[in-house]
Amino acid sequence: MPSVALEGYIVVPDADLVEVTRALEEHIRLTRQEKGCTSFSVVKDPESNNRFNVYEEFCSRDAFELHQQRVASSKWGRITVNVERHYRIFDLE
Repeated sequence: MPSVALEGYIVVPDADLVEVTRALEEHIRLTRQEKGCTSFSVVKDPESNNRFNVYEEFCSRDAFELHQQRVASSKWGRITVNVERHYRIFDLE
């Protein structure tokens, strides 16, 4: 079964920027602890205060889907409801 990667960025509205930035460290920590997570990075873009570049890898499609489910029902999911997500998801060989 191939690994799965997600690559892209999020754009955080000004009204949510402080709360999202505060919650980011915990979101990264929890995701990196998930079974099947092999890489996870969310980094503020140096040219845009509201853009965060995202890259993540999971060992399988199942592990990736479990991550998506956890995030949807998490604090991170609630505070990022207004965030624009620009991702591409692909299998790794």
